[in-house]
Amino acid sequence: MFEQALVPGGERVWDVGALCRAVGDALAARFNPVAVRGEISGFSRASSGHCYFSLKDAGGQIRCAMFRRAASLLDFSPKDGDCVELRGRLGVYEQRGDLQLVVEHLQRAGQGALFEQFLRLKEKLEKEGLFDAARKRPLPLAPRGIGLVTSLGAAALHDVVSALRRRVPHIPVLLVPAQVQGAQAPQSLVRALEQLYARAAAPPEAGAVPIDVILLVRGGGSLEDLWAFNDEALARTVVQSPVPLVCGVGHETDFSIADFCADLRAPTPTAAAELVSAPRDTWLAALALLQQRLTEALERQIDQRHLRLDQAAARLGRPSQIAQREQLGLARLAQRLQHAMLLKLQHETQIVKALEADFPQKLRSALGAHQQRLATAALRLQLLDPALVLQRGYALLQTPSGELVRSVRQAPPATALRARLADGSLDLTVVPPRLL
Repeated sequence: MFEQALVPGGERVWDVGALCRAVGDALAARFNPVAVRGEISGFSRASSGHCYFSLKDAGGQIRCAMFRRAASLLDFSPKDGDCVELRGRLGVYEQRGDLQLVVEHLQRAGQGALFEQFLRLKEKLEKEGLFDAARKRPLPLAPRGIGLVTSLGAAALHDVVSALRRRVPHIPVLLVPAQVQGAQAPQSLVRALEQLYARAAAPPEAGAVPIDVILLVRGGGSLEDLWAFNDEALARTVVQSPVPLVCGVGHETDFSIADFCADLRAPTPTAAAELVSAPRDTWLAALALLQQRLTEALERQIDQRHLRLDQAAARLGRPSQIAQREQLGLARLAQRLQHAMLLKLQHETQIVKALEADFPQKLRSALGAHQQRLATAALRLQLLDPALVLQRGYALLQTPSGELVRSVRQAPPATALRARLADGSLDLTVVPPRLL
């Protein structure tokens, strides 16, 4: 029995609750039981086991509730974007005055209009080669600067910034805010990316943050919430990035067209930040390995220089005192070279620890200078070779025992001598001087 009152003129005035019950009874009598087909949106499952969602199509939507008993009979896990057919009872939820469909049976009817649109665009862009692995670039090991595109009010911004501050607080981050949901979101995202592209492609300026990698991120949500990242214009903008681009949209099970176009897909915004920020321990281990390799390379260079010195000394045979002094000088130079290389090693190690990008060039310059000094010393030593003196017409006199003749007192008459010339040797006998 409906609660109602009469006013002058015969018009009835309804209590709110009574009107809701009357409308609900009218709907039940007119439509129930009812079968409906549409697309699931905003699906959630409460701790009680009840399920709540909206069913929609291009013409409208209606709130639905599926209680635990009916939900326990499902043979699949409903999710946003699923196109389903359901049977239930149409009524009014009196406490809020909302039209509500209580679902008693639910079954699949397809993948949903939005998801079908997603698949069509994915197939189109894949045929054009936008997803090819060959065009995807590796991420920089140590980016000088990171570009970030997301919403200022998004939780993803806090997650990304927290991860970067924890892992690489020394790397600057350039944020270009954009809308990440709604009809204007695709154009806003495209403009933000183009702004970062211009900065990344421009010549470096004093005080400007160089951009070596870009993060495009957004937190989780329904298929409708993430739909901006399935825009064709945004997809074509993503593949035009002049630097590697990482897309971290939604949760691990969420996929978007932007994910396929990016150089790398991250399962979450936090994971995207971690992919471009190697932790400190990793860099320290890499630096230790570089230091070990550098030390080994320098030791090999020193050993090679010692070998060359030994070979040069063997070719000289019995050098004069000047040659001996030069050889001692070369030994001192070798010691100085070794000491200089060790000092250089320490210096270069400090530079490596500071992550100086010009470290390899400095090492090559220092090593080239040492090589030049060693080559100059070797040339001076070669110029002292007695063989060069012999080529100018001089002869080297030796006794049969090999002793050098430095005075006439060493060669009285009848002494047998050997004269060493540039192209051979002559046997001589000393004769008395003739009287004039």
